[in-house]
Amino acid sequence: MVELISANAETFVSFMNFQGLKTVGNADFYLDVAIKRTKKYMEELREGSLRGTPLQRSKFMELSKLESVETELNNQLTKVLKSFPSLDNLSEFYKELINVTLDYPYIKRSLAAIKWCNGKNREFLRLYKDKIKLATEITRINQYRREFYGRVASTLKQINKHLEYLEHTRRTMLSYPSIKTSLTTIAIAGFPNVGKSTLLSKLTPAKPKIANYAFTTQGVNIGYGEFNGEKIQFMDIPGTLNRFEKQNIIEQIATLAVKYVAEAVIYVFDLTETAYSLEDQITLYNELKKSRKPIIIYLSKTDILEREKADEFKKKFKAAIDNLDDLKEEIKKVKVI
Repeated sequence: MVELISANAETFVSFMNFQGLKTVGNADFYLDVAIKRTKKYMEELREGSLRGTPLQRSKFMELSKLESVETELNNQLTKVLKSFPSLDNLSEFYKELINVTLDYPYIKRSLAAIKWCNGKNREFLRLYKDKIKLATEITRINQYRREFYGRVASTLKQINKHLEYLEHTRRTMLSYPSIKTSLTTIAIAGFPNVGKSTLLSKLTPAKPKIANYAFTTQGVNIGYGEFNGEKIQFMDIPGTLNRFEKQNIIEQIATLAVKYVAEAVIYVFDLTETAYSLEDQITLYNELKKSRKPIIIYLSKTDILEREKADEFKKKFKAAIDNLDDLKEEIKKVKVI
């Protein structure tokens, strides 16, 4: 008997989960946060007793403000940088997915802009700390603090368009599936309503949403099963006859998943032709063959199908499988290419 494991079970393979990307605010947001936190810090600092002359106390307070603002900005922007993956280290699947849904080079420029901003702010901090330390008048110290704030604000404004694009990037990436690209992967393909999601639920503990409308699969549903001690990743993907450039994002994800991730494809035929004609299903099957991936043909809904129709189909497609046990045996033969 095939042992099935939960999709939530711990796995020791790397995969990309974009749900952890940190929300990216705009320039005003980060400056406001830094100033508010600095104000709170200074209120706490004033509660202690400060010694020295008025000039010495002023230098200490203003230097503390500058250091606090720079530290807060650096921390917030660094969190954004760390939450984004290293684009160059992504799998080919995710690289290509980013290329077709976002501006890959501009993302890299935007991330670099944040690093540049942090670097400039550190330069300003060193510059104005030196100026304040050498100042001989309190009015001059206040002037330097204002200049520092102004230059920091200007630097943030310069990268505001990059911050906005990174937030757009984050929102787009939230729609990406968390595919474990190092696992043996089998795509379940075919037209909507032919039984793909039902098959996924039989092969794995995954409980995909199943509904009776034209585009049933709302995304790339993923489940995991264990066959002969090896973990297999199954992807229930939407089918389409559109050219790639005319596909919606979910269809593009499906196409790229077959191209870059799947070792094999289970193509589901519904011979009852409830939703799509057999002619259209064969056309889509022939299109899928162009991927040059091994294809396992599975006949769904055979419990409500006339036996003669299935037998007639199998004369033409001799490798077609019409029962789950035989399908599981074929799955055991799939190996990573």
